[in-house]
Amino acid sequence: MAEDLWYSADADYSDYMEDALLVNKGVLAEYNTILKFVRMIDLSQNNFFGEIPIEVTDLLELQSLNLSHNSFTGRIPGNIGAMSFLESIDFSRNRLSGEIPQSISKLTFLSVLNLSNNKLSGKIPSSTQLQSFSASSYTGNELCGPPLSNNCTVSVPTSGNQNRGEKEGNEDEVDWFYVSMALGFVVGFWSFIGPLFFNRRWRCIYFQFLNRQQDKLSIVVRKCY
Repeated sequence: MAEDLWYSADADYSDYMEDALLVNKGVLAEYNTILKFVRMIDLSQNNFFGEIPIEVTDLLELQSLNLSHNSFTGRIPGNIGAMSFLESIDFSRNRLSGEIPQSISKLTFLSVLNLSNNKLSGKIPSSTQLQSFSASSYTGNELCGPPLSNNCTVSVPTSGNQNRGEKEGNEDEVDWFYVSMALGFVVGFWSFIGPLFFNRRWRCIYFQFLNRQQDKLSIVVRKCY
């Protein structure tokens, strides 16, 4: 809580200098050009709307950020994990959407988190820090995963869909079974027919064999009649 806060400007300087006395956790601190060293921002219960300014993530010394009870929309800044000194985040009761940034799991000093009553969706990033908060920190969204009771469901393809997918994926592959059948037929055909074309003696033997078979067949037919 701020015990004393004032702003001063010296006419001899062209740049506007700001001074502030802040009490944080019982420690009195004085800041000059405070935007670089600001520790806490509380803009809760206003009528702010639009996306959270990405510039807020440049406040690398920030320890507490409270934007609750506003009408902020859009996503939580993706690089919020760069604010490594954050100890408290309260974005509750806004209209934030999308997934919780994975980088938020890097905030190892985070001891207070409230993202409830927004339009966030997807899986809560996995980290020891984020799973240590109660489910109330995430309620009122479409989130899943620990510490919430609803697990994130992953659609598993059925065997029919899986076989169909494999078949579709193999449409452009060569079916070697049919290739081997065709190749075997060609090789077998020419192994038998080829010598008849190029060897006269084999042709004579073959035709004599056919004549004998024809004579035998004629005898069998005559006996049947």
